Amino acid sequence: MAKLSLFERRRRRVRTALRNVSGGKPRLSVHRTGKHIYAQIIDDAAGKTVAAASTLGVKGSGANVDAAKKVGSDIAAAAKKAGVTTVVFDRGGFLFHGRVKALADAAREGGLEF
Repeated sequence: MAKLSLFERRRRRVRTALRNVSGGKPRLSVHRTGKHIYAQIIDDAAGKTVAAASTLGVKGSGANVDAAKKVGSDIAAAAKKAGVTTVVFDRGGFLFHGRVKALADAAREGGLEF
């Protein structure tokens, strides 16, 4: 078996820790690429995506901090609509700074608790 990349090791470590502390709460999963940023609220018990938001359909938005803030507020609004108030934050293998931090802060301001 090939060795895992540092990113993959970080991602597995974060996901394992979340399973231990989640207590059945949905998971706010973040993924970023060079061009876009994506957020999903996933109910792992049911295996369903409850809410999702991204910069994919927005014309002119790119992979910057302002776009991440917009996605954070959008995911908070979608979560409220779906009846979700508390989540656990899954940053994946991404470090908690820059766009990932901006998305998390905007989601908190939008009413999500984590």
